[in-house]
Amino acid sequence: MKERVLHNIEPYYNADSKVLILGTLPSKVSREKQFYYANSTNRFWQVLEAVFEEQITDKKEFLKAKKIALWDVIKACDISESSDSSITNVEVNDINKILDNSQVKIIFVTGNVAYKYLKKYYKNLKVPAIKLPSTSSANAKFKLEDLKEFYQAIRTWCEED
Repeated sequence: MKERVLHNIEPYYNADSKVLILGTLPSKVSREKQFYYANSTNRFWQVLEAVFEEQITDKKEFLKAKKIALWDVIKACDISESSDSSITNVEVNDINKILDNSQVKIIFVTGNVAYKYLKKYYKNLKVPAIKLPSTSSANAKFKLEDLKEFYQAIRTWCEED
């Protein structure tokens, strides 16, 4: 059964952010815990730990130090549970809110659905957008090492001057 879901987590960014990572929509667990990728089965934070070769003890401090912004493409939609493939009736977030108020030079999009809606609703982005595989446990064909290889590009952009 589908329900209307509204995005209830503020974007995480500041004026120094250089990289924007966009997901589709926070999972039910993330909405409850009020931060991104909070479901323990999602490998997002594990992948970033592997990419940056450090343990993340404070997610917000880590993002701030690495100059990474986090948000999602979708502001509201009809969805069954947390299944991206069931999404319909989409409203998108205003991504320009971050682009206009930060130093973001590139967007990394986590998964096919997020990328599809970003491209559909943002035809003239000011910065390039690169699609990465989803870190969701539903994307089991990608092992941690595979994800690390793809996500390594984030570190490269974070370390550029």
